[in-house]
Amino acid sequence: MRIIRIEELDERGVTDVMAEAREIVGEQPTYVRFDIDGIDPAFAPGTGTPEIGGFSTREAQKMVRLLNGLNIVGADLVEVSPPFAPSGGTAWVGVPIMFELLCILARAPGTKR
Repeated sequence: MRIIRIEELDERGVTDVMAEAREIVGEQPTYVRFDIDGIDPAFAPGTGTPEIGGFSTREAQKMVRLLNGLNIVGADLVEVSPPFAPSGGTAWVGVPIMFELLCILARAPGTKR
């Protein structure tokens, strides 16, 4: 397991960090779990553990898109808590992230079409 803290992501950038993740995963079947509380609460406050200094929605979208071509066998989005964001803003962040994951899952090698 490789842990990358937000400071390292800031220093290296999303593209470089995701290249390392792709290298680690290689061609093996991979399950992706996207935790919404990694996104800064300015964008997604409806989570059980909001922490300032998270990544932006643009960075999140880019991270997911950089998974394209991997052997993704499943994915989920966790920690969205509607009671903590009654306006629905966090769900509006989570829906396109999950859509991006589903698009990548549909194009994954070995996926029956």
